[in-house]
Amino acid sequence: MTDSPSIEDKIAAAYGTLSAKLRDAADYVAGHPVDVATRSLRSISASSGLAPATFSRLARALGFASYEEMRELSRNAVGRRYVSFSERVQRLQAEAEAGAQPPFLTRQASACAANIEAMTRLIDPARLEATVDRLHRAENVVLYGALGSTGIVEYMAYMGNYFASNWRLAGRMGASLATAMADLTQADALIVLTKPPFARRAVRAAEMGRERGAYVVVMTDTHSCPALKWADSGFILPSDSPQFFSSYAASLVLAETIIGMLAARAGPAAKARIEEVEARNHRLEEFWST
Repeated sequence: MTDSPSIEDKIAAAYGTLSAKLRDAADYVAGHPVDVATRSLRSISASSGLAPATFSRLARALGFASYEEMRELSRNAVGRRYVSFSERVQRLQAEAEAGAQPPFLTRQASACAANIEAMTRLIDPARLEATVDRLHRAENVVLYGALGSTGIVEYMAYMGNYFASNWRLAGRMGASLATAMADLTQADALIVLTKPPFARRAVRAAEMGRERGAYVVVMTDTHSCPALKWADSGFILPSDSPQFFSSYAASLVLAETIIGMLAARAGPAAKARIEEVEARNHRLEEFWST
């Protein structure tokens, strides 16, 4: 594992403050990590249509001493480019017609495994520990995810509610998202999960969480996610997949990891609450018994 932020973390942190030209350079660096890591600055300039000085200015804007220092960090980057779902399914169908090998199950499983492995290298362990500590201290933890991210945050809330009574979903089943945001305070935390195409309500939720002073955690898969602008802690997770939809495998593993780390911090109170929940589940006959 690396103790340093990835190149995408660095870009995401400064993206909102960059000029249009520097954003173009940042997009190129994030989208072409192999080229940046292996080709000369002159070659990168020719390919991108941007002056070499633009990349040097970008490096300084991101806090690097030189372009070469930024280039070195690019060696660890995972490049990702958003492609629409319709384009992806068209590619998927073409591959099926051509009899693509290996079988789809193998390709999908391999992509998910690669995403998870890359995540373990890209996430700074110290930053993850700090995030979990802050969630542990929060009076309330509110979670929000829309579109494809809905199920992951619901699962995360389900796990969290087993050992803590202060976890809740925002905007669930007709409940007002605005109410949940208005109730946030500086003592609370908000977790937002969103991936391209970004749900507008998810981005606004992160913005409102910051306005209320809550500790905002954003989980996404690209440095250009607009919600990262409002995040106190942002995690950029690989989501490559041979299918038409972005993979949530790494997001799921991170969610389960955070829950496990929180449960370990919760002490005897967590064990007592889980026992109480399990006892009531049995009284309600929630589980199938033989």
